[in-house]
Amino acid sequence: MKKYLGEFIGSFFLTLSLVLTLSNPATVAWAPLAAGLLLMALIPAGKTYSEAHFNPAITLAALMRGKIDRTDALYYVVAQLAAGVAAAAIGAYLHQCGNGAEVIPRLQEQALCTIIVEFLGVFALAFVALNVSTDGSAKTGMALGAAQAALMFALGGLSGGAFNPAVALGTSVAGLIHFGDLLLYLTGNVFGAAAAATVVQLLEKTPD
Repeated sequence: MKKYLGEFIGSFFLTLSLVLTLSNPATVAWAPLAAGLLLMALIPAGKTYSEAHFNPAITLAALMRGKIDRTDALYYVVAQLAAGVAAAAIGAYLHQCGNGAEVIPRLQEQALCTIIVEFLGVFALAFVALNVSTDGSAKTGMALGAAQAALMFALGGLSGGAFNPAVALGTSVAGLIHFGDLLLYLTGNVFGAAAAATVVQLLEKTPD
């Protein structure tokens, strides 16, 4: 049970940080840095209890590579998505407590662009996770945190930079993106994770 609670806690604080920073005009530009730094801290801490994925897409990639069993993968995803919804609800409430301006949902007018951007972001994160997350050291947190920040800075302006189904769900619930666009994010995320797992498998089988 503690491994699922660990996934819930990490996913909750990652989503909460993004909901609050993205909904505040004064901090929106710092959202990538906030997410990256938080992952650097949360991943080494979370490794005490779980694999510290905090992202259903990374859990999917790990499942495809045989790094997690199906039962754990299922409960990881349930915990991560539940954390996303809880963080959205609390984040939206706290935003209003701070006299925040009304959140204007982001409408994705170019569906293919959103899918491609989310695909690329998750592909990169899953590729990093599958190649550095074997020792549970702070190196994993630093690598994924840096990747998350860099990808959000580079691609976030195009899709919002969820790169995580739990975050996409959470930001949808919080009203930061239109709920009707959630499928675009999930499509890019799932295919990005699957592609990363496939590429890593091919690389491992390729002779030096």
